[in-house]
Amino acid sequence: MGHRPTFVSFGCFVVSSVALRLGRLIHPFSECSVRSVGPLPASPSFPISHFPRFPDFPPRLPLASTPHFPCYAKSLSFVSPASPMPTRPRLLPFLLSSFLLLLCPATAASAAQPNILWLTSEDHGPEMGCYGDTLARTPNIDALAAKGMLFRHVWSIHPVCAPARTAIATGLYSQSSGGLHMRSMVPTPADQKLYPEYLRAAGYYTTNNSKEDYNVPKTAQTWHDSSGQAHWKNRTAGQPFFAVFNSTKSHESQLRTRPHQAVTDPAKVRVPAYHPDTPEVRQDWAQYYDKVSAADADAGARLRELEAAGLADDTIVFYYGDHGSGMPRSKRWPSNSGLHVPLVVYFPPKFRHLAPKEYKAGGASDRLVSFVDLAPTVLSLAGVRPPAHLQGHAFAGEFQVAGPAFLHGARGRMDERQDLVRSVTDGRFVYLRNYFPHVSQAQRVDFQFQTPTTRIWRAAFDAGRTTDAQSIFWRTPKAPEELYDLRADRDEVVNLAAAPAHRATLEKLRAAHRAHLESIRDVAFLPEGELHTRAPGVPPYTLARDPAKYPLARIVDAADLASRLDPAAVPQLRNLISDTDSAVRYWAALGFLMRGAPAVAGDLPLLRRALADASPHVRIVAAEALGRYGPAADLAPALEVLRTHMNPAKTDVFVAMAALSAIEALGEKAKPLHAEVGTISGDAGSPHDRYNSYIPRLVANITGVDPAAAPAAAAKRPNKKKAAAK
Repeated sequence: MGHRPTFVSFGCFVVSSVALRLGRLIHPFSECSVRSVGPLPASPSFPISHFPRFPDFPPRLPLASTPHFPCYAKSLSFVSPASPMPTRPRLLPFLLSSFLLLLCPATAASAAQPNILWLTSEDHGPEMGCYGDTLARTPNIDALAAKGMLFRHVWSIHPVCAPARTAIATGLYSQSSGGLHMRSMVPTPADQKLYPEYLRAAGYYTTNNSKEDYNVPKTAQTWHDSSGQAHWKNRTAGQPFFAVFNSTKSHESQLRTRPHQAVTDPAKVRVPAYHPDTPEVRQDWAQYYDKVSAADADAGARLRELEAAGLADDTIVFYYGDHGSGMPRSKRWPSNSGLHVPLVVYFPPKFRHLAPKEYKAGGASDRLVSFVDLAPTVLSLAGVRPPAHLQGHAFAGEFQVAGPAFLHGARGRMDERQDLVRSVTDGRFVYLRNYFPHVSQAQRVDFQFQTPTTRIWRAAFDAGRTTDAQSIFWRTPKAPEELYDLRADRDEVVNLAAAPAHRATLEKLRAAHRAHLESIRDVAFLPEGELHTRAPGVPPYTLARDPAKYPLARIVDAADLASRLDPAAVPQLRNLISDTDSAVRYWAALGFLMRGAPAVAGDLPLLRRALADASPHVRIVAAEALGRYGPAADLAPALEVLRTHMNPAKTDVFVAMAALSAIEALGEKAKPLHAEVGTISGDAGSPHDRYNSYIPRLVANITGVDPAAAPAAAAKRPNKKKAAAK
């Protein structure tokens, strides 16, 4: 662990030094070693680095065991010169040094560690007064920003809660850890911990109240308490705390609760260019503003509670949202509208030296901040050197570093809907790379369709009443590349990717995207099932760092070639579909599916052979391509492949999800399978119950029968209520 610049009074240092030296003279065969494992209280005197330090040894005793040694450290150890193991301390030097140390006027070491309070809210972007939104009513966070500082450019990385919160907890991009897909579960390397464990080791009392939703496992050491009762008040007296309080008031589900006592006038909201301007859409946006106000009120209550306890001067405060608003084309979509979040920080005067270098009261920072920056930052504030595997940049504390040149976003599977999108911004331009252009931005996710705006919008599109900007969300294929200028086009509806004037910007962001996915070893270019089967028992993070098991460049090159939709690439796809790596073959098969009838008709023998590929994911893509675009004679063998893969009890949940998605895409062509699809249970073949809701949803999409209406089927699915919460 690194050490913050620490100061003790000159008299305290001398007294302590004399005590320890006397102890060694009296008992030359014992040695009292003091190690500073945490911050020392500031004192307007001399830096301890100006004096000779005692030898550093691993800490032997916890802070709670040494309440009377406040000048130096959180731990004391007594070691024999002949052995690194602790020995019984000699009584006389111990008592002498203890007596003299009591004369030290410094306060306890824990007092020099700031308390840290995170106030978080769900599903809202920077629609707040402090960010210049005149319609917003957010007095509490506005006041916090007035005495603290806000960051203008903050991305949540992922536009939905589970992967976004996973990125915060791990300090890794979720496409790097393997935890990208919505409500999934992947193992992590044994030597990596979630960030609260590092804080606990530094003496902090850690609480979370209360949402977790991680796509990676936690341990008993992650939080002291993570529940609806978790609170900093329950810590040991004098112990520094790290506490998270999450408000659910602005969650997507709250935008459509009726009846609603309206405060915001729907006539005054700004309807973005991608939404149709209807009364229903205006009501949803107005209710969103009301719910953000409610989240602000929750934050205000926590801040007043802190003040009443007399802890405001000892506590660093962060406020942020977990991703963009819960409105469609914000939540779940990795453009600026889905990733841009507020971040307001406050540093009390005694901890101003830990603040960002650009910090000033009422100020605003143009630094680019990502959710992977939160873990290294909070560790830096606690005096803990961020572990080398963390992928973010600390923006405050002893170990703060320069910020990144770009922010990166990612979208994977959203519930049962497969997609693969990556995004980049330099703060002005936003670049998106769509690797699944054959599916729309709006793929039907039931939870999203419960919002009136989504239904009204879809009906308008189906009726031909949407503008070009309003149609992008529903249209297929998606453009393989998108580029938007936020200064001129805040709603991201004018795609500049083909504009000659912006060619240099496109190439810059394209190169940044490729360099990033290579640097973090983006493992989500594998079919999701292969995260678990390519190297059984090996965490995806570890798998991705083995070039023999995960040839990233070859796989990404295949994905790039397949998804650009260039007809001239078909000869290369023919070669790739025979590659030795199953993921390369998978992308080659997708390349034919994405290009539709012309590409499929030109390579029927090749796709027929792919029906017997060693990989089930290749077989399923080939079956969908032949079923949708091949001649009638190919439908029966394609359906047979899908039938043999659609039941998770006979395959696994990932193969079954892929097969059922293909069956749904075939529509009426797959009707001979519908009766058998209706018999499928969703709780088989799953490595974790977080996946259990996806098969039933696909079954319902295909058969039109809601599995929740069948009590027997519902009883078989554990945690159904939990899985339904988004």
